Amino acid sequence: MAPYLLLSFLLGGIYGAFFHFWQGKTIRDLIIYFLTGIIGFGIGQALGNLLEQDVFMIGSVHVVEATLASWISLFLMKWLKV
Repeated sequence: MAPYLLLSFLLGGIYGAFFHFWQGKTIRDLIIYFLTGIIGFGIGQALGNLLEQDVFMIGSVHVVEATLASWISLFLMKWLKV
C-alpha cells in the first residue's frame, strides 16, 4: 500500500474514532463515524487536488483540506442522525 494512502486511512480513521468517543454511543456509531471519517478525508483530498491548494501537505496528502472535509462530514452525519 502506498504511504499516502496509509496516512489518509490512518488520519481519517483517527478522526472518526475521536468523534465517536466524543459523540457516539454504540458500536454501530463507531463503525459509521470511522467510515465517514475516512470517506470525508478522501473527499477533502480530492478537493485539495482539484483546487491545487498546497496549504499544508505531508507528501501528496492535503492535510488541511482533507481534515476539514472529514470533520464537516462527521458533523453532517451526526446532524442527519444516520
